[in-house]
Amino acid sequence: MNVAFLVAPEGIEQVELTDPWEAVKRSGGTPRLVSTSSGSVQAYHHLDKADTFPVDTTVADTSVAEYDALVLPGGVANPDALRMDEKAVAFVKGFFDAGKPVAAICHAPWTLIEADVVRGRTLTSWPSLRTDLRNAGATWVDEQVKVCTGGPNSLITSRKPDDLKAFCEAFLTEFGR
Repeated sequence: MNVAFLVAPEGIEQVELTDPWEAVKRSGGTPRLVSTSSGSVQAYHHLDKADTFPVDTTVADTSVAEYDALVLPGGVANPDALRMDEKAVAFVKGFFDAGKPVAAICHAPWTLIEADVVRGRTLTSWPSLRTDLRNAGATWVDEQVKVCTGGPNSLITSRKPDDLKAFCEAFLTEFGR
């Protein structure tokens, strides 16, 4: 199982990258860090700089066909930057078009909104995205993890770092189908 982790060059909530990354590795999968720029990305612990991580490839140099699934970590700045990058948005939309599972946590659904893939779907997120998701045609629920299969693919979402254990378990189950 090859899993793309799409992130911007900075603003990633570190634990929302590292916990799912390790879950994929423990399950025997291969995580790959995809970004809009080469080099390394800067993660954060909320608003404080944390570690940097090397980028495996850029959205310009890869394709959806190379992966079985997609994980979108959160952080406020990360998805905000991704939704402004046309190639990143197209990459995300490509997973929906191909019927491949996508997992998004916290603020990551902002990128899903930009890709216009939440209409008619039920998902959760950080509570401040509730109105944005509803305005984009989604049904928002306040649940630890939500698996929505009412579309072209499985969409797994969670609200925040406290939900990571349930999030990882749910997306690994869906990615394994």
